[in-house]
Amino acid sequence: MIKRILVTGGAGFLGSHLCDRLVDAGHDVICVDNFFTSQKSNIDHLLDKHNFELVRHDVTHPLFLEVDQIYNLACPAAPGHYQFNPIKTTKTSVMGAINMLGLAKRVGARILHASTSEVYGDPDVHPQPESYRGNVNPIGPRACYDEGKRAAETLMFDYLRQNKVNIRVVRIFNTYGPRMHPYDGRVVSNFIRQALEGNDITLYGDGEQSRAFCYVDDLIRGIIAMMETPDDAPNVHGPVNLGNPGEFTIRELAQLVKELSGSSSNIIQSRELPEDDPIQRRPDITLAKSLLNWQPQIDLRTGLAKTIEWFKSIDMSRYRPPTPNY
Repeated sequence: MIKRILVTGGAGFLGSHLCDRLVDAGHDVICVDNFFTSQKSNIDHLLDKHNFELVRHDVTHPLFLEVDQIYNLACPAAPGHYQFNPIKTTKTSVMGAINMLGLAKRVGARILHASTSEVYGDPDVHPQPESYRGNVNPIGPRACYDEGKRAAETLMFDYLRQNKVNIRVVRIFNTYGPRMHPYDGRVVSNFIRQALEGNDITLYGDGEQSRAFCYVDDLIRGIIAMMETPDDAPNVHGPVNLGNPGEFTIRELAQLVKELSGSSSNIIQSRELPEDDPIQRRPDITLAKSLLNWQPQIDLRTGLAKTIEWFKSIDMSRYRPPTPNY
């Protein structure tokens, strides 16, 4: 059945891939974005599609539409970007959730909220299951994002309990792939850009901190599976971790990027580890496997090769850093 679907943050890295998948499936898709960190080039190829519509709008303000489903992805997600205007970041998470939940309540839409592994903070439980309540500094430089996303989850479940809004919550772990902003300040895009430009590949700290990296196609498949799960399924509202459980040190990532890009760059330690930066992060995806029959299929080497090829295909001079912090 053709659905009317709203995607907030739809011109961003994840949002644009989600719009692709939904448009290809024949749904009527409304992409909403304020273009703070996203790029119109991400959705240029969709603008002439009869079932795609672009609306420039900031989700901190109410939006009045008639839709069947809402994917709430709007929020700066890279540390340099969300720390640039931390008050705006918190408002986007909290006011954005309130406005999208209000819309879902009015029109009876199902709403999926893109939460984050950052709700776990710097974890002292590893890997992180959904039952873990986290270790977050509520007054640190990352709190605008971490606590904003935690508050948004609170709102989702309060609207479920009080107003019977049909919610879905996924917690997204590190994701990478084509259409990452070259200047988003994240480790994958930083390393690839440095390698291709022949600059030193710079590690924060000693490079022994670990992350799990999920390729974007796998992640989008999981998000849609969560939205489409029948209402009577157990744990259908979530939260559900979505990420690749393969764990790598940042130094291992740098070495792999250097190898796959054919770069002669040196790998150096040049910066201190940022405040409150997690030492390790890896999802427990047991629930995603049982509820969604989902697990990642693309390994890091394969996904990085695809991402590097995309970086080689673009003109990086056409991209500007969205903030000074990257």
